[in-house]
Amino acid sequence: MEHALTVRLFAEFFGTMFLIILGNGAVANTELKNTKGNHTGWLNIAFGYGAGVGVPVIAFGAISAHINPAFTLGLAIVGAFPWAEVAFYIVAQLAGAMIGQLIVVGVYKPYFDATTNPDEIFAPFSTDDAAGSRLNGFLNEGFGTFVLVFAAMAIGATPQNKPIEGLALGILVASLVTSLGGATGPALNPARDLGPRLMHAGLPLQHKGSSHWDYAWVPVVAPIVGATVATILYTLIFK
Repeated sequence: MEHALTVRLFAEFFGTMFLIILGNGAVANTELKNTKGNHTGWLNIAFGYGAGVGVPVIAFGAISAHINPAFTLGLAIVGAFPWAEVAFYIVAQLAGAMIGQLIVVGVYKPYFDATTNPDEIFAPFSTDDAAGSRLNGFLNEGFGTFVLVFAAMAIGATPQNKPIEGLALGILVASLVTSLGGATGPALNPARDLGPRLMHAGLPLQHKGSSHWDYAWVPVVAPIVGATVATILYTLIFK
């Protein structure tokens, strides 16, 4: 069933919002001072992002669940999504990410206020490369997004996978966080990084530091490159 564009845009908005709440919320619970989950570790974050992708796919996959501008652009490049709708999708995804981040900040506000380390305050928003290298960050984000999109297309192309597609994608994302995510966060999604980064820059949080705009282009450009290569290569080989 083909749904109206407005309905699909709401699905993208809420799907991306849930991604941020579940994913960045897990980071906030892990990094911020005095939370019940403080210092629970990387697997807590991986599970949060896995659910952050899996739940929207389960909830909205029958309508629309790109929840990632890089994936939307990649599909459009290979002719699997109309270019006329790309800008609308990206706006809906970015808006969902920003509102989702506002919700994370709202529910964790006392813990943001109690945290004095600027890096720990920034972590529940957006990404940066742990080695301080934009090249290293680009490689991690690019290859990570390539694996995400290539595998997602393969999973979605098999009709037998439909009942477990959300679970499979959730496991995929959680695995990417544990495998390639140690360097950058990771983002693997321009909206997931840029929307919250805009919120970090604009919100009057105590003790916050830099929004790291010198790095901000990496989690936007690298996922687009990775997704583009993935969609073209998958289409050439398997379609």
